Amino acid sequence: MNTASLDLNLLRVFDALMRERSVTRAGERIGLSQPAVSSALNRLRHIIGDRLFVREGNLMVPTPRAEALGVALGAVMTSIDTVLSEQTRFNPATSRRAFRLLGSDYFSSMLMPELSERVLALAPNVLLQFLDGGPRAMPHVLSEGSIDLTLSPPVDIPEWAAFQFLFKSRLVAAARRDHPDLVAAGVKPGQTLPIDLFCSMPQAICSTDGGLSTSIDSALHALGRRRRIVLTMPHFHAVALAIARGGLVGSLPAQFVERARLDLDFYELPAGFEPLDIGMYWHRRFDNDSAHRWLRDQVAAILQE
Repeated sequence: MNTASLDLNLLRVFDALMRERSVTRAGERIGLSQPAVSSALNRLRHIIGDRLFVREGNLMVPTPRAEALGVALGAVMTSIDTVLSEQTRFNPATSRRAFRLLGSDYFSSMLMPELSERVLALAPNVLLQFLDGGPRAMPHVLSEGSIDLTLSPPVDIPEWAAFQFLFKSRLVAAARRDHPDLVAAGVKPGQTLPIDLFCSMPQAICSTDGGLSTSIDSALHALGRRRRIVLTMPHFHAVALAIARGGLVGSLPAQFVERARLDLDFYELPAGFEPLDIGMYWHRRFDNDSAHRWLRDQVAAILQE
């Protein structure tokens, strides 16, 4: 392999393509146009003597040679980015950086409208991307570097991950307004649902992977009880819509119910369900990255209000 023409910019392009598997998204990640990324890829192909990536629909699929190079270069590029970022002060007014955040639609609803307004005013060329995903995906996406920040209830985190508490989220039982079963039981909005009634009513839950056990079910299990789950969906808003249409009841964050603007009443859950500590997680290699610190400060300023 002729390395005379190999420079850091080509390696950055290769690393971005390995992470994004898309010429367009790779360009957005490192601030290059699509033609510039394609040109750099052609130079790399000539230098390395391998196609490196093969187009498959909208994806750029790495060859075995690219996979082998990616393992070694990924760690090297991360180290280089960390060293350089420590020497470069982030200027939001001129930055063209892209930030990726991961969480449920609860967080996109709570955070992204105000965050996008704030960032547009302070950093008009910065790109924000919010991806849908649950806590289980957190270690993988932070480790591989495809996500800058995840928002989640408490999860077991590796030693290389950092956490910052943002706010407490209180779960409530939501039901359509004047639900006949609740009216018949004499339970008024804002009151605590009797545990027998709560467990007997058909329920919808938010579950990104279809699982039937949440923190509420763990608390019920400790009391020797079990609720009647009949529907799971991966988004809180879809759960809220299903609840508003029929006889279902669902456990939703109180802040989400207040913002949903649906014809819902909410009730306190039976005793034993503690509020959850909501926070953001990131890889510790970005602890001192000025751009990453700026992003964390914006998110905290909004969610800690």
